[in-house]
Amino acid sequence: MSDSGHSQPNMYVPGRNRRRRWMDQGPPGNLNLSEPGREREPILRDRDQDRWDGNEDGCGYTIQKTPIILSKPANERAKSAPAPATIEKPIVLMKAREDSKPASTAEGTALPPTAAMAKVEKEGQRPTQPVYQIQNRGMGSAASSAGNVDPVVGQAKLMPPQKMKHCIKLVDEYMNWCDSAIEYLLDQTDVLVVGVLGLQGTGKSTIMSLLSANSPEDDQRSFVFRMQSQEVRERAGNQTSGIDFFISQERIIFLDTQPILSPAILDHLINNDRKLPPEYNLPHTYVEMQSLQIAAFLFTVCHVVIFVQDWFTDFNLYRFLQTAEMLKPSTPSPSHESSSSSGSDEAMEYYPHMVFLQNKAKREDFCPLNLKQMHTVIDKLMMHSRLRYKGTLSMLDCNIFPGLPYDFLESEVNLFLIPTMDTDTDETMSRAGSGGTPLFSLLPGYKGHPSFHAMISRLRSQITSMSRPQLSHTILTEKNWFHYAARIWDGVKKSSALSEYSRLLG
Repeated sequence: MSDSGHSQPNMYVPGRNRRRRWMDQGPPGNLNLSEPGREREPILRDRDQDRWDGNEDGCGYTIQKTPIILSKPANERAKSAPAPATIEKPIVLMKAREDSKPASTAEGTALPPTAAMAKVEKEGQRPTQPVYQIQNRGMGSAASSAGNVDPVVGQAKLMPPQKMKHCIKLVDEYMNWCDSAIEYLLDQTDVLVVGVLGLQGTGKSTIMSLLSANSPEDDQRSFVFRMQSQEVRERAGNQTSGIDFFISQERIIFLDTQPILSPAILDHLINNDRKLPPEYNLPHTYVEMQSLQIAAFLFTVCHVVIFVQDWFTDFNLYRFLQTAEMLKPSTPSPSHESSSSSGSDEAMEYYPHMVFLQNKAKREDFCPLNLKQMHTVIDKLMMHSRLRYKGTLSMLDCNIFPGLPYDFLESEVNLFLIPTMDTDTDETMSRAGSGGTPLFSLLPGYKGHPSFHAMISRLRSQITSMSRPQLSHTILTEKNWFHYAARIWDGVKKSSALSEYSRLLG
């Protein structure tokens, strides 16, 4: 240091220079903050390098630079900040069950229409109704090649079957087949077919309406099968012409037919000069052949055939039933090979259940002795028939005759009695005295049988619980039954046996 107190340029001050060097350089190996990513380069003399290795005798000088911090203003920093990533909902694409390969979509390929529709529903608003896809079972390769089912078709298949309010025509008055009934049929096999036969005015339409969808308390004008009006009854006409069709919600098909051997139809043919088919010469022959065609048709396509009478009995009707059984078409064989053997063909022949219904039965008809005689007569008249007229329906099982043992009827047939449909107010009651005051006015009159409503309910339960054998060699659905019945009707009209029988009658 000089005399004036100023330090000389090359004078060494150990402690002072050491503190300044540590303050300027910092610990060895630090980075220079003024230039990021670049290491600090201390300017040292050769003799000062030894001090970093542990020698404190040397000293050096460094160049200190002012650090520069590059940053954006706060308002611009908020705008340029990246937005948080939003997680989109995943879109799952699935193939139909028929495809065995897993669903995979390559990039750049177009999505199928159903997948595109599902994507739109995912991204847009939620659908109001669910869309179901129905698998076409039993279609084989046709279902797999078709791909996904149209949602509109799926919705239509899931809808309940259309409910019928009135009957429709299966065969019109000109004996032509009608195709309108197939709209009410489904592709399911649990179906029962019930047909009816009877003379004119015996109550066939009334019985079928009460068995299918109506009750005795309903208005008769609302019955599914139209009854005879007062005007038709006065001119001795028939209400039903051809064959009427109705299917209930329990999937039971009811077939109401025109009266057999009807005098009203014969009178209509004669008075209106209606032209007959060329194979029929006389009107009464044509009426009888129509009746035989309808009976033979019901014996082929029905599980249960109800034969309605309003009195007991006409032997010509049983002769008519046996003739229709003889003219009944044989059950179609599945192949030509099986039809070659007559023995197997007879073994597979189908015959329906036959139920004899005595409508408008009187009190004395419910007498046990009279009932036993009725069973015996029917059994002897039908003893050579192959129709199932025994063992499937019994009045003794309905608790109608509680005092009779089950073996009271030695030869029990499918016979059921229905009383006259009257209201309780029409019942005659015992009266005594000149003043006409009713005796025991609070008690109903003695009828000798259960009420009409109770008898109809028991008849319905027994008929609906009958067995449903196969009508052909294959199991038929409702729609298959319709096509099978159309083929049988066409075969009955062109039957050579019926033509030969009509020739013998003419």
